[in-house]
Amino acid sequence: MQDKIKIVKQRFDELTELIIQPNIISDQKKYIKLNKEYKDLKKVLDLIHVYEKLLSNASEAEEIISNDSDSEIIEMAKLQFEESRHALPEIEESIKLLLIPKDPEDSKNVVIEVRAGTGGDEASIFAGDLHRMYTKYCESKGWEVDVVNFNQGTSGGYKEIIFEVNGVDVYGTMKYEAGVHRVQRIPQTETQGRVHTSAASVIVLPEAEEFDLELDMTEVRIERTTSTGPGGQSVNTTYSAIKLHHEPTGMIVSCQDQKSSHKNLEKALKVLRSRLYEMELAKKNAVDSERRKNMVSSGDRSAKIRTYNYPQGRVTDHRIGLTLYDLSNIINGDIQKLIDELRLADNTEKLKSDKDII
Repeated sequence: MQDKIKIVKQRFDELTELIIQPNIISDQKKYIKLNKEYKDLKKVLDLIHVYEKLLSNASEAEEIISNDSDSEIIEMAKLQFEESRHALPEIEESIKLLLIPKDPEDSKNVVIEVRAGTGGDEASIFAGDLHRMYTKYCESKGWEVDVVNFNQGTSGGYKEIIFEVNGVDVYGTMKYEAGVHRVQRIPQTETQGRVHTSAASVIVLPEAEEFDLELDMTEVRIERTTSTGPGGQSVNTTYSAIKLHHEPTGMIVSCQDQKSSHKNLEKALKVLRSRLYEMELAKKNAVDSERRKNMVSSGDRSAKIRTYNYPQGRVTDHRIGLTLYDLSNIINGDIQKLIDELRLADNTEKLKSDKDII
């Protein structure tokens, strides 16, 4: 690991020089990228300094134990040596985790799409529950949630809801939620008291900046219509709703959440750009997954990732075999413990794969 630490220090010194260069500052894209790398390495270096101090303390204590004749000083040195020796493995493990190459997408904002799957009205209600769960969680993190478009279910909830989340390292956290979520409970419409199983899919897209993906607007047909569903007079009578048709892929994106046609167009383009960007990422990830087949954050849309069982009050994440009997709090937005365990499993898998880190 000493070789890796040396490389980190050299790179940090390089970045310290680079981010104050006028030509770098004037190139906004490059400056943001290098500044992010600088901040990430600063965290690693702070931990490395703690690690090196512990090594120094242990070495100093060993020398005293070997050479000093004062029994009281030797006893203090032994205590210092034991304290350093016990603290070192944990710090070393933390450094290894921080040295894992970060997914460059992790710092991005996201577009989340929740869609009702099998289960009819109950699936729509469940999709609404998931949206509420994510909204509460994001608010607890201080992130901003903004609805792009939705299609309400006939008995509540949503057949589909698309929303943006803006904040710090949002994709690095929310990517673990991508996949099929399953609920087992007695629907409100069930008269026999039988437990039904319904599902909803969650798609988490890293928000694509304009410099991430160049969208050829000659390939996009813009359709302007009046909004549908609940809304004020100005919403339902003016041509403010936007529907984008991306001709090469056949992809369609709608947005009618805002009164302004311009704002709806802006939001719809953001979703379209993010979907196209994710398609490119999926190709790259397909290659990467050959190295790391069990990565929990693969985001396979067809994979059943979690079950919410109401009769038993439990939530089971099938990717890591974790079961928590805390459904009430989890469905009300307390999903941090699930994300922490998934991130730990993901990082452990990466550590096994990336031998050069250790």
